[in-house]
Amino acid sequence: MMYFMIAMGGAFGALSRYGMTKCINSYWHHHFPFATMLINVLGCVLMGVAFVVISERMPSLEPYRPLVMVGFLGAFTTFSTFSLEIVALINMQAWLSAISYLLLSCILGVLGLAVGMTVTRLF
Repeated sequence: MMYFMIAMGGAFGALSRYGMTKCINSYWHHHFPFATMLINVLGCVLMGVAFVVISERMPSLEPYRPLVMVGFLGAFTTFSTFSLEIVALINMQAWLSAISYLLLSCILGVLGLAVGMTVTRLF
């Protein structure tokens, strides 16, 4: 059952990532991979929320951790895509975009996770 939950969460996470990427890219026409960065930051916020809700607030939801945190959020966030896009920017010699993307994604991702945890703990 756990593998089925991970697979279902993963399918929904991947479809959500794909849909959001298409939507964002239809408005964002630049070589900077804004969609991936935004999805990674949002995924970090959601991971923070899920962690607090499941681990601290509602331990009865622990059986759903594989569905939400491993499946959905694991497929929704796109670290491998993120890494590939940085290499692509470097290969294009877009050094400022590559460094900006790397630093902004990491810093905003960590901050997003902390914000998700903090806000969830307030409510």
